[in-house]
Amino acid sequence: MANSDPAVFPSTNVEFPHRVALPPKQPFVKSLKSSLKETFFPDDPLRQFKNQTPTKKLLLGFQYFLPILEWAPRYTFSFFKSDLISGITIASLAIPQGISYAKLANLPPILGLYSSFIPPLVYAMMGSSRDLAVGTVAVASLLTASMLGEVVHAGENPTEYLYLAFTATFFAGVFQASLGFLRLGFIVDFLSHATIVGFMAGAATVVILQQLKGILGLEHFTHGTDIMSVMRSVFTQVDEWRWESGVLGCCFLFFLLLTRFFSKKRPKFFWIAAMAPLTSVILGSLLVYFTHAEKHGVQVIGNLKKGLNPLSITHLAFGSPHLMATIKTGIITGIIAMAEGVAVGRSFAMFKNYHIDGNKEMIAFGMMNIAGSFTSCYLTTGPFSRSAVNFNAGCKTAVSNIVMAVAVMITLLFLTPLFHYTPLVVLSSIIISAMLGIIDYNAAVHLWKVDKFDFIVCISAFLGVVFASIEIGLILAVSLSMLRVILFIARPRTFVLGNISNSMVYRNVEQYPVANSVPGVLILQIDAPIYFANSGYLRERISRWIDEEEEKIRLSGETSLQYVILDLSPVGSIDTSGISMLEEVKKNADRRGLKLLLANPGSEVMKKLDKSDLLEEIGQEWIYLTVGDAVGACNFMLHTYKPTSLVVDPVMTSEPRVDSV
Repeated sequence: MANSDPAVFPSTNVEFPHRVALPPKQPFVKSLKSSLKETFFPDDPLRQFKNQTPTKKLLLGFQYFLPILEWAPRYTFSFFKSDLISGITIASLAIPQGISYAKLANLPPILGLYSSFIPPLVYAMMGSSRDLAVGTVAVASLLTASMLGEVVHAGENPTEYLYLAFTATFFAGVFQASLGFLRLGFIVDFLSHATIVGFMAGAATVVILQQLKGILGLEHFTHGTDIMSVMRSVFTQVDEWRWESGVLGCCFLFFLLLTRFFSKKRPKFFWIAAMAPLTSVILGSLLVYFTHAEKHGVQVIGNLKKGLNPLSITHLAFGSPHLMATIKTGIITGIIAMAEGVAVGRSFAMFKNYHIDGNKEMIAFGMMNIAGSFTSCYLTTGPFSRSAVNFNAGCKTAVSNIVMAVAVMITLLFLTPLFHYTPLVVLSSIIISAMLGIIDYNAAVHLWKVDKFDFIVCISAFLGVVFASIEIGLILAVSLSMLRVILFIARPRTFVLGNISNSMVYRNVEQYPVANSVPGVLILQIDAPIYFANSGYLRERISRWIDEEEEKIRLSGETSLQYVILDLSPVGSIDTSGISMLEEVKKNADRRGLKLLLANPGSEVMKKLDKSDLLEEIGQEWIYLTVGDAVGACNFMLHTYKPTSLVVDPVMTSEPRVDSV
């Protein structure tokens, strides 16, 4: 905020049209309220309720938590035709994938169909994405199997394992919904893009390795997810390999990959790749039925229970001795599922130029998983593969999820006996095909070109998942990302600024070699907020810059250093440790016979300077609106009191008085 009257500083007699102003004082409560609002309500979701009648506010409240009430009145028949085609298309993918992923989670295959019925209906009412197709995902399924498998063996205690899976889903839903209600969605942002790319590629690799059990027809397999355990399990059972199963699996995998390749080359025929999994299930079932391959080592699904989801609310194992492990499983799988779902939803929203509310999405994910845990479902989210098919099929609204749920309902009521002869090797082929699409080689190459540290984070996540475990890989990647954030905060960049000839512009001399240093003046820019974590480093770094500048001047015989200008434009905030650091820099400059000037401190910085009395110590006449103003004042003083040693800056005129900017 600038004053209209020019400021004349008696120490320099230099007149400037503007001076750095103190922000208006605010009561503590108002300031705290503003900070909390920016932290938790940056999108200002309550603005729509302003100046509305109580009835309208109630309606808007219902629409906020149930977005279907907002868009349903505008729904048209043309939308329904598009959603009907999309829903049927994703149902053809959801049915075989649901069965496959349930097997991956060591759960009964029917749960994959249950989880594609109730959760999509809940999301259709509460979700804000038009393109997200809800269902089970491979990574969360594998996480469930590996983490719950550590405390309960699915083969030895299937009922207890099943109940723990329902309970983990419940806690995942509670955790997701809580983050949404408490407006803590920004926590997901700590999973960087590099972390997600590496983690998903590692998890996909692990999932593919796990499918060797189905491809080779093995009955006994390791419960470990690392590559060494899997390879040991595979090659110590060479005598148990079933060539019939291997040949069948390779044939169907080739078919699935071929259809995907064709659909990528011809996007108009996306439906070919979408229908390929269900086609594989049908062809595989017919082949087994007519050849009796189940008698020759080809394992089949067997009987699937007919009927809709039975209630499981009474089976939630809150009193289990393994409750803590179950809560841990729910939270970790919930975070991964939530991050994937929100990222996928935002990606497709960008294509169609609409906005989705991350916190609202978390509430929707949480409520659909809570409802799922009550109705025999396990963890669901918005998988990329299914959502991509939904998007390419031309969906208009979340009604496509309702259509898919209806198709799954019909399957549950009438068609489950048809899956009796479905070979497990086909399900393994479907999973491998889907996982190969998750490994994003191009993203890793892009990370290497743009940011080597991000590439290291990505590779660390990948190697941690593949060679250790999914949890270790995730922890390692997040830890490296957090380390980078800490390094950015603890070791901020500082730059020496120089003048661009014939201008009042000052830029980093390393980035702009043509920038000229100002004789007798050292201009430093601090490129980060000043906190306790970096104040000590900045104090030492500024002192070192001064030492280096004085040494350079001594060797070159130029004008001695007289002024140090700190450009605080990038400094958005400062704490008490930062204030102490500036006080020490001021004292150090005084001991050296130098004058400290500040340029363009922000409102938060000015507020803290004023409250700490450092503003009075420095002198408000030595705080300038721009670096150009500060340099002009320094040059005026050098010109006035040390004319013999002055080398006139290109921006100065022949007049002794500095022109106002």
